[in-house]
Amino acid sequence: MSFFVCKECGFGSASWYGKCPDCGKWNTLVERPDFAKSTSSKKKEGLKKISITPLKKIKTQEKTRIKTGIFEFDRVLGGGFVPGEVILLTGEPGIGKSTLILQSLKNIRTLYISGEESGEQVKNRADRLGVNLDNFLFSNDLQVEGIIESAAEMKDQIDIIVIDSIQTIYSKDVEGVSAGITQLKEVTKLLVTFAKKNNFAVILIGHITKEGEIAGPKSLEHFVDCVLNFEGEKVSNYRLIRTSKNRFGGTDEIGIFEMTGRGLKEISNPLVFLEEKRSLEPGKAIVGVAEGKRSLFFEIQTLVVPTVLAFPRRVVKGLDYNKVLLLLAVVRKNLSFPLDRFDIYVNVIGGVSIKGTSADLGLIASLISSFKNIPLPTSSLFIGEVGLLGEIRKTYFEEKILSEGKRLGFKKIYSGKNINSVKTLPSVILRERSDRRI
Repeated sequence: MSFFVCKECGFGSASWYGKCPDCGKWNTLVERPDFAKSTSSKKKEGLKKISITPLKKIKTQEKTRIKTGIFEFDRVLGGGFVPGEVILLTGEPGIGKSTLILQSLKNIRTLYISGEESGEQVKNRADRLGVNLDNFLFSNDLQVEGIIESAAEMKDQIDIIVIDSIQTIYSKDVEGVSAGITQLKEVTKLLVTFAKKNNFAVILIGHITKEGEIAGPKSLEHFVDCVLNFEGEKVSNYRLIRTSKNRFGGTDEIGIFEMTGRGLKEISNPLVFLEEKRSLEPGKAIVGVAEGKRSLFFEIQTLVVPTVLAFPRRVVKGLDYNKVLLLLAVVRKNLSFPLDRFDIYVNVIGGVSIKGTSADLGLIASLISSFKNIPLPTSSLFIGEVGLLGEIRKTYFEEKILSEGKRLGFKKIYSGKNINSVKTLPSVILRERSDRRI
């Protein structure tokens, strides 16, 4: 009996289809006449009992971390690379993933496998960044079986293997093109097994496309130990690195970098996203947000203008769009603002995205400021989560943000401690504006 398997996604069927029912690609189902034979041979395999060991008798393995020397990167990893760890570094094309890797591994013995750039291109980038190449070995060969075999022979010469990118690697035993879901999963499984057995740290670089193809990094997250997301707008110099999964560390840390002509520069200043001389204008609010164990401060700008459309526009950048719509509904309910007559534009300065809920109160304050065309009080800071009923709630790490805000010179700090509800926010802001000329 014949069996048909899709080369792109691995879908199996007893009959042939011109279009794969699973991934929607055409002419990708190929016949596997030996499928029934191979499955029957597996059934004939003898039963193997599992070996069981009491968990308390298993020795605890102390993991010696490999530090990169870049504090912002080590912070997100949990202290450095762990031997045997497989890391998936994702981000949009051109965001700076290869630059980050070259700078962070300059003091570590590395085997760099590149399927997207030639050796000359990688060397030119390394020379521009001032990276010492004594610890780097390079290869353009992309067959995963060959990579594993060669790396095993050089076990005493390398500590980390970099695959740039995972979409270009293929296995000789799997049909289908590189970057297909079947190839991606098989290649990743082979690399993970190899890393665990030989105590190699492996970094898999993967692209995230706006189309969200099925063969993207999302399908590999459950195979790896750590998932790093490199974020930022190409039009902005700032880059953020976050971790959404980390078996050897926390997932609440964030690393901040600035892209310069000489590569990535570490940023430790919590006010890096704010102007040195902050002018007072309607629609501008400073918010304090906890990113991991550190407090950061961002500027939210909101523009409210009368609409000429039947359906007013809502444009959001740097915040969750649905969360902004929710907060607009809260404002309309509690303050009776006729927001359906206005276009509303919201932007977080610096080309970064705010993930926490501490910015809710600041967003509403900037909205009120723009709607009434009144600047907010001098040196004011907003911290607080806003509920559906309009109440101001305490947020994660609020005490630390408050303490840091006072240290940095914010004179008026608004939070759930001095504002109970959105309904009282306009009156509090107007009452505390000591300088009526602003």
